[in-house]
Amino acid sequence: MKHIIVNQDHVVGPWVCERTGGNYVPGDSVTMGLAEDGALVGGVLFDHYNGRSIAMHVAGEGRKWLNREFIRACFSYVFDQLGVHKVIGMVPSWNTDALRFDCKLGFIKEATIEDAVPNGDLILLTMTRDQCRWLSQEH
Repeated sequence: MKHIIVNQDHVVGPWVCERTGGNYVPGDSVTMGLAEDGALVGGVLFDHYNGRSIAMHVAGEGRKWLNREFIRACFSYVFDQLGVHKVIGMVPSWNTDALRFDCKLGFIKEATIEDAVPNGDLILLTMTRDQCRWLSQEH
């Protein structure tokens, strides 16, 4: 059975960054993890929060690591708890699996920054509260 992990940034942060190529800086981000049988199978790291937007970095292991409860919790955190207007994802153009995954979640391509990453462009994907289908209809 899977369960959501919070308040474990020092565990989930490095785990996500190891898989996404990011750098974990303690105290500079907030995370949510998804564990199964005591082991992390997925995680999200939120950083660059400025009151209006936040960046979201996602990593998972295996084909069936993700569930709807975790997705809803992640988007509820940024839109309901933090009250951000826009969530931002940054994906190298060559990472077609991540681009497909983010688009399936509901992110929309907003911009391309040419030659911004090794071997390609940086694709900026965004989602606003109005575009998010993972939130409760009560808000």
